[in-house]
Parts: sequence; structure tokens; C-alpha cells
Amino acid sequence: MGGGDRMGQLGSRLNMHMNWQQQSLIKFEKNFYREHPNVTALSEQDVRRYREEKQINIVFGHHVPKPIRTFEEAPFPQHLKQALYGAGFQAPTTIQVQGWPIALSGKDMVGIADTGSGKTLAFLLPGIVHIQAQPALQRGEGPIMLVLAPTRELSVQIQEECNKFGKVANIRNTCVYGGVPRNRQAGDLRNGVEIVVATCGRLIDFLEQGTTNLKRVTYLVMDEADRMLDMGFEPQVRKISSQIRPDRQTLLWSATWPKEVQKLARDLCREDPVHINIGSLDLKASHNISQFVEIIQEYEKKRRLQELLHNIMDGSKILIFVETKRGADTLTKEMRVAGWPALAIHGDKKQEERDWVLKEFREGRNPILIATDVAARGLDVKDIKHVVNFDFPNQIEDYVHRIGRTGRAGATGSAYTFFTPDKVRMAGALMSILREAAQQVPGELARMAQGQGSFGGPPSKGGGKRRW
Repeated sequence: MGGGDRMGQLGSRLNMHMNWQQQSLIKFEKNFYREHPNVTALSEQDVRRYREEKQINIVFGHHVPKPIRTFEEAPFPQHLKQALYGAGFQAPTTIQVQGWPIALSGKDMVGIADTGSGKTLAFLLPGIVHIQAQPALQRGEGPIMLVLAPTRELSVQIQEECNKFGKVANIRNTCVYGGVPRNRQAGDLRNGVEIVVATCGRLIDFLEQGTTNLKRVTYLVMDEADRMLDMGFEPQVRKISSQIRPDRQTLLWSATWPKEVQKLARDLCREDPVHINIGSLDLKASHNISQFVEIIQEYEKKRRLQELLHNIMDGSKILIFVETKRGADTLTKEMRVAGWPALAIHGDKKQEERDWVLKEFREGRNPILIATDVAARGLDVKDIKHVVNFDFPNQIEDYVHRIGRTGRAGATGSAYTFFTPDKVRMAGALMSILREAAQQVPGELARMAQGQGSFGGPPSKGGGKRRW
């Protein structure tokens, strides 16, 4: 999924111990923030009240700029503001009101926020301002802004935003990922682009071949850092960062904040980063999502899925999670035979097929998508109405990430979960997520969490097996 990475020797030909003092480096600016008078007029009490209202937590940081509240208070050139309005945006999202002033100030930054919170523009628009202030690229020079992403799908989605907002600023970009021919990507890199969005494997291939270099990169973004580490890309991330000048500006984004991500942030950010968190750091599901859990035997799942789809299928998009690639293919085949408009996506499918499947799903021609966890990482489809956990995941974090594919941007959604005997160790964690979101906890799940689950007995009164 991460761009065709050959995990073992990938990047072995790169010099990991660059002597930057011997390199001829261009001087660069990174502080472009000019506070709007309306923001300057805010008292500390006003700022504290606004951050509390928006659930903006400054976990760490010195001299953190005040948040803005409107597009007009953002110190972007007028053509970028017009592009925001032209794209249909009415006001900045929570992550943008605080993220833009920090990024424009040139500070290193760690941002913890859910997928779908507007973080792409939180790092992209300050990046465009950064690029426009630097000396123009000369022939043979690499990019000024580098965005690392864990998956091809997320990389392509970030590039779509780069196309939209870079066009008005005459900024070129390319998207570098594996699974497709490299000629066009290599041509873009040789011709020169200000922004490169990349997965690790293909980018390292190009670096080793001398197709491009990262000596001009002064604005580094790592998106979905937790997923990058989950997928085993930490060595590749470190190899790539070793090719970038140490006085760069670094922005690291993640949905969660485990110890591994904390260590990576300490190592990648050369200055003490401003660490902001949107919402609580505790693991919890969006309250816009109605969660339904059914305690069920493995052999019952396919029949119950058919019954569920008959109840909820109205042409809206439905995302069904399964544990394995084979399971995805098998379930898809059976559903199509039964007449359901379903397609599967997983890491073994060729890039062309994956692109076609996503297009069919996005445009609603095949509104049921069956996916593995890895295939769904970075998948950003905004109008998914229902998520079905056909196979319950092995980590509760994956449950929260899965159901977070619905109920985005203030919309409501539903998540349906089949919970089987082999997942009994997850009962307590699932119950905690349900309770935090004020969702009904099936009586059988509660008994399982207390070590008393019977499985297979008749549904108990007030919260038995059937939840929908």
C-alpha cells in the first residue's frame, strides 16, 4: 500500500550522515505571519475562551500565536482567499484557525486531529505562502515543499488540493507513488516542481537514481504519521528526512499520539515544536455516529449482512470492513452474485483497478465498498453514510478509525458491528467507546466485558443480540 516499498534495503545507497555544513545552501525565510488587527485586539481571556469553545488544546509551545476566526483574518494573499471562497468554503475549520498562524510563523508543529478535519489545507496554504517567498527553482533543483503520506490514495487526494490551490499561485506539483509507471513522475521531477507529494518507497527510488534531490526542501510535512508507523515505514521516513536540511520547517500530523509517534516527532522537529490537539487525546468515537453492535456467531454474519443491507440500502455509500484480502474478494463475489452493487479494494489489486474501484464508489455507481484496514487508510470519501464492521478489528484504535469514515464535517452516520466470540478480549474496550459516546451497550457485551459472556444463549431483555 505504501508505494511499493522494498522494506529491507530500500534507501541503502543514500548517505544518511550528510555534512550539511559543507553543503552550499540557499538562505530562506519561514516567518510570514502578520497578525490581523482584529486578532491583535483579542485579550488573553478572549483567546482562552475561544480555544475552549473550539476544543483547541495547546499541549506544548512557546509564544503560540492567537487563533484567527475568519478567512479575512488569515494573512493569505487575496488570490488564495478567493480560491477558498470559490471552492465553497465559508469559514476555517478548527484545526485551521490555530494551525495557520502557527505554520505561517515558521514554527515546527505537531497537530493531532481526526481525518477529515481540514488538515490538508492547514498545511498546504501556509506551504504555498512559504514557497512564494523563496528564490525560484533552478534547473536540476528538487522541490521546496515535501509532503509524505502513507498511501497512494491519500497522496492523490492531497495532490488534488495542490492542483486546486497551487494553480492560482502558479505553483507546480507532482505526486510520486508506486504501482504505476514512473516515466511521467520522473519527467515532472526533472522539469522541476515546487511541491512533491509522495509515498516513501517510490520517492527513495528516485532519490537513489538521482532523478531528484531534497536540498531545496525547507517545508516538510508528514501526514498521518501514526498510520505511516503502523505500516512499517519509519525507517524510510528517517532515510528521507536525512536528505533534508536540518533548519527546515517541519509539520507532523497524526490522528493519535502513541509513544512511537512522539519519538519520531522529537527526532524530526529540530526545534521544540508547538503541539496542538483538537478535541480530547482520549480515544473516542465521533458523537455524530450512531453505533450499533450485534453479538453474533461467525456463521451468522453473511445472512445478517444481507438483512442489514435490505434495511439500510437506499443508494447511499456503504463501507464494509473485512480482515483479509481473501475475505474481501470472497464476500464481494458472493454479494455481486446476490445482486448487490459491491466492489472490493485491497493491497493486491493493481493501481489501475484500485483507481477504477474508488471512482465507481465515489460517483455512486457501485455504492458498496468492501475494504481491508490497510486499503482504507487515507481513503477520504466525504459522504459515506454507513460503515459495517463485518470482521471486528484486532485493535480498538482501528474500530474508531473505521467508523470515523462516516459522520464527517458535521454530518451524521451509522456504524454497524458484528462482534464474534473470538474477539471477547476487545469487549471492555468496545464498551468504553460506546459509553463515552452515549450509545446503547448490549447486555451480552457488558457480560462479556465482565467475563460472564455466554454466547449462543437467547437474547437478554434490554440489550440482547439484535441491535438494529
